[in-house]
Amino acid sequence: MKILVTGTAGFIGSFVVQQLLDRGDEVIGIDNINDYYDINLKLGRLSKAGINAEALTWYKFIQSDKYPNYRFIRMNLEDKQAIQMLFANEKFDRVCHLAAQAGVRYSIENPDAYVKSNIEGFLNILEACRWNKIQHLVYASSSSVYGLNSKVPFSEQDSIAHPVSLYAATKKSNELMAHSYSDLYNLPTTGLRFFTVYGPWGRPDMSPFLFADAILNNRPIKVFNNGDMLRDFTYIDDITEGVVRCIDKVAEPSNTWNAESPDPSSSSSPYRVFNIGNSTPIKLMDFILSIETACGKVAIKNYLPMQPGDVYQTNADTQALETHVNYKPSTSLLKGITDTVAWFKDYYAL
Repeated sequence: MKILVTGTAGFIGSFVVQQLLDRGDEVIGIDNINDYYDINLKLGRLSKAGINAEALTWYKFIQSDKYPNYRFIRMNLEDKQAIQMLFANEKFDRVCHLAAQAGVRYSIENPDAYVKSNIEGFLNILEACRWNKIQHLVYASSSSVYGLNSKVPFSEQDSIAHPVSLYAATKKSNELMAHSYSDLYNLPTTGLRFFTVYGPWGRPDMSPFLFADAILNNRPIKVFNNGDMLRDFTYIDDITEGVVRCIDKVAEPSNTWNAESPDPSSSSSPYRVFNIGNSTPIKLMDFILSIETACGKVAIKNYLPMQPGDVYQTNADTQALETHVNYKPSTSLLKGITDTVAWFKDYYAL
């Protein structure tokens, strides 16, 4: 298959590209490589797949020097004309849309960036899929959409009417926009609500990276809500496998969907939404302990109150996805954290 993957300089995107290439798919990757966090980390992810950072320029294809079936082009999702031309010229079979402005707290500081990337950019992807007869669009949603919900585990059948950050609101909007295109234009779409993902090459604004960095460099770590939080941490290899399996299985209308009692995660149209996570929440203090163990050092802890936009607990009900694609994470926290910290030490020469 010929597959477009957006956000390929990102954490999850880079791993999805690698798995698709390894199995023989033709892949086109796009990313704007913005400076939300360290650009060198993004360029390093690209270089893993043979993309020469020194050759990067806007709107110019770079051929991988490791994979003949991989090309990368730097562009913005908001550039409607460029997106339309890319789709028209390349004739993709399927699209995996992972690019977005990420981060809950940053959405409070810079809301415009989220509207441009996550709303305008997503609309451009939907329009391009519509006009170019894409077989299947898989896109990134987020566990943040559950907002004020307190019933756990979070289920795709639950209401998501109360987001607590603009980031979460844009991801909820993506799901609504995708459904309208599935219904109006018979475009198969699958949304994936990612729960906390960690692993080598992870984002530096996420807790595993922040904790390891602080512990290894003898700085205090910030422990929000005084450590009383739970997160559904999922290792990157498990997430990647789930994403690729979803790309392969095209969304179809539900045979059991009932308009009088509608299931929010399915439809009479080719539309699905799934949680993708570990389904076993971990106490924040236990997670910190695992990182301390891998680092061989005890953290200096600075206990703080809950931050605006954060939620107390994330816990995924993943039964629907397990049934849909026979997907279930298998990496233990011990192995995942050990591998992550080992990569961190090697990458930063610590």
